[in-house]
Amino acid sequence: MADRPVQPSDRKTPAGALQTVDRALLVLLAFERSRPDWGVTEIAGEFGWDTSVAQRLLSTLAGRGFLVSDPATRRYRIGPAALRLGRLWERSGSLELLAEPVLQDLRAATGDTVLFCLPDSFHMRCVAAVEGEEGPLRYYPLVGELYPAHAGATSKSYYAFLPDDQRHRLFRGRPMARFTERTVTDPDQLEQEFRRVRAQGYAWTVGEYDAGIGTVAVPVFLGSEPYGSLSLGAAKERFPEGPEDRLEVLRRAARLLERRLTHPPQHQRRPRSPRTA
Repeated sequence: MADRPVQPSDRKTPAGALQTVDRALLVLLAFERSRPDWGVTEIAGEFGWDTSVAQRLLSTLAGRGFLVSDPATRRYRIGPAALRLGRLWERSGSLELLAEPVLQDLRAATGDTVLFCLPDSFHMRCVAAVEGEEGPLRYYPLVGELYPAHAGATSKSYYAFLPDDQRHRLFRGRPMARFTERTVTDPDQLEQEFRRVRAQGYAWTVGEYDAGIGTVAVPVFLGSEPYGSLSLGAAKERFPEGPEDRLEVLRRAARLLERRLTHPPQHQRRPRSPRTA
């Protein structure tokens, strides 16, 4: 699998929506790692609007702190109000509400433990999980656990898709702990593994972080940006033929999760109460 192509945005204003508000939101969604700043004429050309419309939208968003304007270049970047909302978002419970139905259905299809994790410095932090049919992988909550960036498919499926220079800055010159005899700590070997994961589109490991546990994971994207990872974990004996029989359903679940994160359904399934061990 090569670099993930950029998916076109749905730019048609939904029926019943306010056009001006929808256009302002489209402007915010146009900012990505590969396009961190925009000018007025560029926004106008991108969406087919008059420059006066683009100017008013950008100025309004800047006035509320969602954008900041560089007075030297007259170009706009994401502002502090967007950062504030982003921090609130992951602690609001909305993320779990959106992810939980996907995780429940994936667990029902495979019987494995399902994890949805987001990056947290040099770790992946579990933000939502459903235990597998054989019971807990460990006897403390999975949600909130930090998985090291260099050990296990849950982490490797995300870090493999970062830009090369960003990944090199994270992994070069950093001490890395060995958790089992299978844990890879050599940066050059890790980079080879990251490139292989990126080429095939998924990560598969056995016993790199937890001895005897097999894990298969795929990245979760928002647009063209890697956002997190979705993984299945179980005792290695549950993977007698490796991960191949789970890849299709896992990838389909990741695409559905991406869709729910970018186009949330109007009515959410209420999360089930956590099962006690």
